[in-house]
Amino acid sequence: MNTLLTFSIPLLCSPLVWSGYLEYNQDVLIPKDWKDVGRVHPKEELHLTFALKQQNSDLLERTLRLVSDSDSAHYGKYLTLEEVSSLVRPSDLTQKVVRHWLQSHGITDCQTVSTRDFLQCATTAETAEILLPGSRFHHYNRDGLSQIRSSAPYTVPDDVHQHLDFVGGLHRLPPKGRHGLSTSSLKADEKTGLHLGVTPAILRARYNLTAADVGGPHNNSQAVAQFLEQYYSPADLAEFMTFFGRSFKHHSLVERVVGTQGHGKAGVEASLDIEYIMSTGANISTWFFTNPGRHESQEPFLQWLVLLSNMSDLPWVHTISYGDDEDSLSTAYMMRVNTEFMKAGVRGISLLFASGDSGAGCRHLTKEQNSFRPSFPASSPYVTTVGGTTFKNAFEITYEVTHYISGGGFSNVFKMPDYQVGVVDAYLKIAKALPPQSYFNVSGRAYPDMAALSDNYWVVMNRFPMPWVSGTSASTPVVGGMMSLINGQRLLKGLPVLGFLNPRLYKLKGRGLFDVMEGCHLSCLDEQVQGNGFCAAPSWDPVTGWGTPNYPSLLNALLEA
Repeated sequence: MNTLLTFSIPLLCSPLVWSGYLEYNQDVLIPKDWKDVGRVHPKEELHLTFALKQQNSDLLERTLRLVSDSDSAHYGKYLTLEEVSSLVRPSDLTQKVVRHWLQSHGITDCQTVSTRDFLQCATTAETAEILLPGSRFHHYNRDGLSQIRSSAPYTVPDDVHQHLDFVGGLHRLPPKGRHGLSTSSLKADEKTGLHLGVTPAILRARYNLTAADVGGPHNNSQAVAQFLEQYYSPADLAEFMTFFGRSFKHHSLVERVVGTQGHGKAGVEASLDIEYIMSTGANISTWFFTNPGRHESQEPFLQWLVLLSNMSDLPWVHTISYGDDEDSLSTAYMMRVNTEFMKAGVRGISLLFASGDSGAGCRHLTKEQNSFRPSFPASSPYVTTVGGTTFKNAFEITYEVTHYISGGGFSNVFKMPDYQVGVVDAYLKIAKALPPQSYFNVSGRAYPDMAALSDNYWVVMNRFPMPWVSGTSASTPVVGGMMSLINGQRLLKGLPVLGFLNPRLYKLKGRGLFDVMEGCHLSCLDEQVQGNGFCAAPSWDPVTGWGTPNYPSLLNALLEA
């Protein structure tokens, strides 16, 4: 039987009222598609992640602004992992209090990270429920995927509360994947005019990449991150490159797998991501982050963040096709994740996230009232979010219009960053058929930042070419690969890598990008908006951002020091 318990307190309430609760507004509703198969055995081993309070978060944000601002004397002067660690490492008191609390419950099997701000500990379910009063762990199953979650909110002692941001491994069930495949038997046609779906050749033709636009420097690298037991197949990747990569120099092997590949069939998400980042970011060393283990799959996105905090050598560009509804996550969790994004940014790492495949989304507040539903991490002000487009004429290389699924909108949690205030205000003044303001937070972080084709992709999966894969999970690695190419050209000229892209991107004001000015995305099916969210417009818009890459023009713009 699925639990229906929720624990969601309005953000305007003071956290002090809810003493002991770290994530006082975390929704712990168990979605109906997860089946409760019973309580966890008291002696079953659990793995929990303790996010220790960091120091100097304000200084970290100021540093990110300086190293990401092309007009700053500090532009491109990125920090090492050791320097980031010195900046944010929890105080000695915080580390001592948390460790003493854990040890007092017999929890000693713990691992930390270079920045000392995460502790990953093994314990039993019985001990975890004593350590975290209120928690009750159950097994949940969905489509063959097994998870352990607490069916109730947890608390910590008052003397520990001020030293922790949250405890991972209790809440946040993974969302379902967003892709569907048809069983069409059409074969690919890579002619420049007509085509039967998006392939690397079609992308290169549309975005003006030549056969010479491939990677070169050995100190350049890129990565995709996969969760939810998604694996790629080396044989599929090699087959894909043989089939679709004939016109440009490329790698057919992943340089490094971080984590352990599972033994199941290749997933469409993983296949799509790795095949297309290695197509636009051709001939560039590519890493694949995977999180298949049982305890890691409890919160795989969190596990990926922990890995970033503990690796001194990382690729410069990461693309991630993962997201969840803002309202399903606690503010404490999202704020801490934002700090992790800032930690990556000050190291010169570019993080690109898919904007989602639900348009503006829809949240049912009451029987008569709905609102749009922003997605996180797409709504984070410290990542570059990629939306989706489709060709105006489906089977020709024409100009692009909005793909109706393209995620976009305004955060209900994060305020609008300075770098986008002016252009978003301009959009709100000129936009036609703007939804009622009761549906969105006009002062929130607006997304996406840019876009690319996200409709009708070919992938090779389980050694078979499959057509009609769609989603912003396609557009994101396509953009990521091009950013890796630009990083390579910057490195050849002795320039720093791009790092956090948004401040530079918004200063370009659309230079180097094809402006997308047609189409709307989907939202609530009600009388007020009748299924439409936001619509594309000249310049920036909350459906396709600044538009899609015109590679040679964007390269020239971003090669300026």
